[in-house]
Amino acid sequence: MNAANRALRTQGTPSLNADGARIASRLGTFPLFQDADRGDLLTIAASGVELDAPAGWSLIWAKTPADKAYVILSGEVDIKLTDGKTVRLGAGDVVGEKAILEHKLRSATVVAATPLEVLHFTADAVTQLYADVPAFRAALDATLAKHAA
Repeated sequence: MNAANRALRTQGTPSLNADGARIASRLGTFPLFQDADRGDLLTIAASGVELDAPAGWSLIWAKTPADKAYVILSGEVDIKLTDGKTVRLGAGDVVGEKAILEHKLRSATVVAATPLEVLHFTADAVTQLYADVPAFRAALDATLAKHAA
């Protein structure tokens, strides 16, 4: 295992067990997911993998294929836009969803500004949750609207 692979520590794949229930409870505290029912929160939690990342770690790179998205559980990220602007997001925010849903290359680089805990989703998981879980669709639609503003 090289140093880059060791930098991200996988907590495991949540399921309908204690880890999944813990993550679902955390998701329910965030405004984007506060209206979701318990079943939807458990489904969302079970579809992702909890990861820790150190400050400075690049989660997403501009102009690369959309293969993952994250819900930030704790910590902050800097979104470095291609126009040179930087936006900071934190716990409860979603990053990486736009390129997946729009089938485009990434429009920004996302770097951990602080140590992070995130829930990582593959592009397939995002697409499936968006189609099947109304609370997830609502959260991503709200995120897209916020990012467009």
